[in-house]
Amino acid sequence: MNKIAIVRCEHFNAAHRLHNKNWSDVKNKEVFGKCNNPNYHGHNYDLEVKVIGACDPETGYVIDTKILSNLIKDKVLDRFDHKNLNLDTQEFKDLNPTAENIAIVIYDLLAPELASGLALKIKLYETPRNYVEYPY
Repeated sequence: MNKIAIVRCEHFNAAHRLHNKNWSDVKNKEVFGKCNNPNYHGHNYDLEVKVIGACDPETGYVIDTKILSNLIKDKVLDRFDHKNLNLDTQEFKDLNPTAENIAIVIYDLLAPELASGLALKIKLYETPRNYVEYPY
């Protein structure tokens, strides 16, 4: 059966600081620049969650968009929206909250919730000009 993708777009705001605790302040500033601001900085993240699979012959859905929307809200938005990722979340307590790592964490939160046979791709825009995709 042919596969098709459905994409749900969401948005969340979060603050973070890019910092490697094993490096000196000088090296952190050299590597991460303004993103290493000790007082943090924020982004208006745009998230695209793509679910790929065959249409269910009875519903015509790959996944019900209401179910997908609720899943994203429960697993991602409620956890990260209007939070300081470094300070307010367990996921980034010891993980540098780069766009790359945020996308991987989102994938890891959502993938186990999907029915078998469905594939997942995450696209996360940190700015309108910078985004990451996982898996690639």
